[in-house]
Amino acid sequence: MAELVSTIAGKIKEINIKVGQMVTEDDEAFIIEAMKMENVVYGEAGIVKEITVQVGDSVEEDGVLAIIE
Repeated sequence: MAELVSTIAGKIKEINIKVGQMVTEDDEAFIIEAMKMENVVYGEAGIVKEITVQVGDSVEEDGVLAIIE
């Protein structure tokens, strides 16, 4: 299993993956807004097992966003 983690502290603006979805390293999984800039978190190859955040949640740097199997 792999964890998708936040690359920066900020607020979840978009979640572009769903539980059960197959994702790759090129997929834009999450958009995090920090200091009025958008940062993209890309996927890991595998199937989304769990999403641990919702749109509007605040996250810390290296916070777990999703579990990939």
